[in-house]
Amino acid sequence: MSRFPSLFVRSRPVGSDLDTAPVRSLPHDPRKLAAIYAGGVVGALIRVGLAEVASTSPGQWPWATFAVNMVGALLLGYFFTLFRDHPEESLHHPFLGIGICGTLTTFSTMQLELYEMVDGGHLALAAAYAAATIAVGYVFLRAGIGLERRRGDFPVSYTDNSPRGGRG
Repeated sequence: MSRFPSLFVRSRPVGSDLDTAPVRSLPHDPRKLAAIYAGGVVGALIRVGLAEVASTSPGQWPWATFAVNMVGALLLGYFFTLFRDHPEESLHHPFLGIGICGTLTTFSTMQLELYEMVDGGHLALAAAYAAATIAVGYVFLRAGIGLERRRGDFPVSYTDNSPRGGRG
């Protein structure tokens, strides 16, 4: 028997008689989990690469973190709007939205950078960084939503045959 059977088996029997036992479904679709993991690897690699290239000291504006958070907000707004009418079984949102955007953006790193700024006596920089991240991030999120809505005015090749319909 596999060490982690629940990760690889769609459902498993409950009870002692395997032929008549009721079947319990897993709480998460393994395909969606795989999409999240794959997207997470991509986002994390991009994030680490940028952190290596553009590291800063506590008294400087953390451009790498700020940039990835803004790009992530833009992409998340775009993907959220793009995939809202897609079928629930679609793997686009778990891969791009949760996986890539979730690991590309980094709230925890922002908090650590804020701590280092405050601890180093750079209170004005910390306040500006926190305010700009929230305000500009919101603007980028709205820009992503606007970009997708504008794109939605043009014909697309995606066809949704689900009962809910969709535009792609």
